[in-house]
Amino acid sequence: MMYPYITLSDETAVTHSHIIERNEQKEIEVHFERPTENGFDTARCILPSYNWKINEGFSRNEISFFEQFLQNNAHLFYKYAENGGVKVA
Repeated sequence: MMYPYITLSDETAVTHSHIIERNEQKEIEVHFERPTENGFDTARCILPSYNWKINEGFSRNEISFFEQFLQNNAHLFYKYAENGGVKVA
């Protein structure tokens, strides 16, 4: 299950998974998806290792921006993943 997190100004949607227990470690997959004329640019990163599982269409500079974004928001991704996503009142 993927939970919505935020949509960036360039229409990149950021979503995240629930907590995934792997090798006795709590991981989260964070997905970036941006519409294009021919479909979508897609990238997926695994926290806490910051390993990129997929990158189709994003530039190295964009991935660097996403890495900083992930570092600044990792604690929130874990909080929301444990609680079933962002709760809107």
